[in-house]
Amino acid sequence: MWLIVNAGSSSLKLKLFEGEREVARSAVTEIGPDGHRAAMIDALAQAGVAVDRLTAAAHRVVHGGAYLTATCRVTPEVLRGIEACVPLAPLHNPANLVGIQAVHDIAPDLPQYAAFDTAFHATNPDVAVTYALPASERARGLRRYGFHGLSYAALVRILRDRGELPERLLACHLGNGCSMAAIVNGCSVATTMGYSPLDGLTMGTRSGAIDGNAVLRLAELHGVERAGRILNRESGLLGLGGHSDLRALHAAGTAEARFALDHFAYWAVRHAGSMVAAMGGLDAVVFTGGIGQNDPWMRKKILSGLSFMGVSSDPARNARNETTLHDATSRVAILLVPADEERQIALEAQAVRAGEGA
Repeated sequence: MWLIVNAGSSSLKLKLFEGEREVARSAVTEIGPDGHRAAMIDALAQAGVAVDRLTAAAHRVVHGGAYLTATCRVTPEVLRGIEACVPLAPLHNPANLVGIQAVHDIAPDLPQYAAFDTAFHATNPDVAVTYALPASERARGLRRYGFHGLSYAALVRILRDRGELPERLLACHLGNGCSMAAIVNGCSVATTMGYSPLDGLTMGTRSGAIDGNAVLRLAELHGVERAGRILNRESGLLGLGGHSDLRALHAAGTAEARFALDHFAYWAVRHAGSMVAAMGGLDAVVFTGGIGQNDPWMRKKILSGLSFMGVSSDPARNARNETTLHDATSRVAILLVPADEERQIALEAQAVRAGEGA
């Protein structure tokens, strides 16, 4: 039985898989800074799984940097690589490391694997990931990386299994964190997130794309730490409309809430155009993530903005959150794929272990 771990700074989510079949799940929240070992034990107990039944563990790691670009076994060298990426993802990689340590504490001999959210975008060409900075600054790792890669890898797998993977796919992962990816023949060629998950679309609490000088001004006014909190935790839909959740914004009915919804859709369309340009055309649009899967109003708003590309949705199918959303006149397929990141982690890690001869 495979243990799939998604560790946050104060939360822990577990799923258990037999092959590709999910057999159990559990979660623990409000964990103290030194409480992940106990939380891991509690979460396994909730799932009804004894440690001695585990075959291996695999972890979601947000940032693998320029060198950790494929799912791999956790070794001291890999741990050093994840630690080296902490400055690139200070809100995520430390928690991912704590999760790995928590598993080691309760099962020291259990094989562990790491799957990276950045890895799927390793196929982006240099021109797409390079910032126009001096060489000395680029050497510090200042470049675009992209995120939500495990989500994109999962939807490519699902569409390929269905026989529905198009040549040029605009993939939209819309949730509290949002991004889009341009995917050609199953490989990422561009994405909206950059050096960090802050860039790109308007998000729940993140600003999305913002002029660097505006960031410098915030840092000048508030200091670097406070500016970082404003940009990552107090902006986006929350900063515009008072709520980070689209359901709350729909219910609020205020002018600010309506503007926040319009802002989200407008910038999604703007960034979608950039992704389509990177592919040289469009064959399908796919929605995934909490908003992408469950908000017909937002999907309709975004799709209407893409109508000039030959995109046309069926209102009834869209309202019912069906798997296929395009109508008979659409020149572009419109699909909905439920997020499946944990199964993707399990399958990738199992393939690595099989390659080891285990």
